[in-house]
Amino acid sequence: MTRPVAVIGTGQTKYVSRRDDKNVPEIVREAGLRALADAGLKPSDVDAVVIGSAPEIFEGVNYPEDWIAPALGMCPGPVMRVHTGGTVGAATGIAGFYHVASGAYDTVLAVAYQKLSDGVPQYGLSACYDPLWDRDFACGAPALVGLQSRQYLDRHAPAVTEEHGAMVAVKNRRNALLNPYAQIRREITVADVMSSPPVAEPLKLLDCCPTSDGAAAMVIASEQTARKKCPRPAWFSGVGTCSESPYVPHVDMAYPESCVRAAQQAYQMAWIYEPARELDVAEVYEAFSFQELIWCEALGLCRPGEGGKLIESGRSDLDGALPVNTSGGVLSSNPIGASAMIRQVEAAMQVMGRAGEHQVDGVHRALAHSWGGAIQFSTVTIFSDEI
Repeated sequence: MTRPVAVIGTGQTKYVSRRDDKNVPEIVREAGLRALADAGLKPSDVDAVVIGSAPEIFEGVNYPEDWIAPALGMCPGPVMRVHTGGTVGAATGIAGFYHVASGAYDTVLAVAYQKLSDGVPQYGLSACYDPLWDRDFACGAPALVGLQSRQYLDRHAPAVTEEHGAMVAVKNRRNALLNPYAQIRREITVADVMSSPPVAEPLKLLDCCPTSDGAAAMVIASEQTARKKCPRPAWFSGVGTCSESPYVPHVDMAYPESCVRAAQQAYQMAWIYEPARELDVAEVYEAFSFQELIWCEALGLCRPGEGGKLIESGRSDLDGALPVNTSGGVLSSNPIGASAMIRQVEAAMQVMGRAGEHQVDGVHRALAHSWGGAIQFSTVTIFSDEI
């Protein structure tokens, strides 16, 4: 790392299934201005902006940064757009980090969004596959993760069962009740999940995330600005990114190497040797319930095959030793282009002590994780309350 960099302000919109009152630039502006206000800054105080979103086919608008940057009050000025599949929100935050760490800029606004109600997400997720090699079996995210979940369950049976996935859904939806931004805020039971309609075996309806409209933003600043503007910044202490083959048969989806390697990079950078003991909270990208168990294993938060034991123990509960997805996770809100940044925003808020009703006491280090593509992209970001 070159110079210390921190998150000093965050902003989110309320995540809903359909936002008819505002278009994309207006939604992004809402989150961006909230982040700036949280940091005590104006648009003119920002040196550059990084914008992230999923494929343009989702909203049907090319070069979306050309209409978003002016709405943010950032035009003319340096503007960069990022797209890395489902990891795009986190990749946007990491790009903002490197903008500042490199010394190129002092203060950067990173924003990510999606307005999924403007299109048909599963069409875009399927049509993006190679027409000769992949598209015949490209059935969108639920089918892909159904395959991942089945591989995981078969590998670790009987230690991990479908009921363990249901327990994740129950925990995260319960956490979402404390998050005013979450889209799905309702109490459910394991029986509710198990009896909900099938989607892509072993996934059932309540194992799955919603589709959402919304945006998230972070103000990322150098040490000098951070110490001046924020009483408790969330310092970037480690970042890791990794990509492996997009060809599904080449990927061990039940223990993705890209996730393991991204975590190793971030832990090495943050000087973390025992993540299960040294981290205080984690936000992982579980668009489907079984994924929380898979990611916790790949991130070293528990041993391989012990995801079921982790959720059973209560250790990942809001009041557990290592709370996971205190915000309700992607299971409760999923504006795809912003979902990975929401993980960073929520992790940073925990370190800053600004997470409201779902704040965990004594958070010093927080992890944010994301995945994307055909489960070949992974990112891990570690925030700390000290440099």
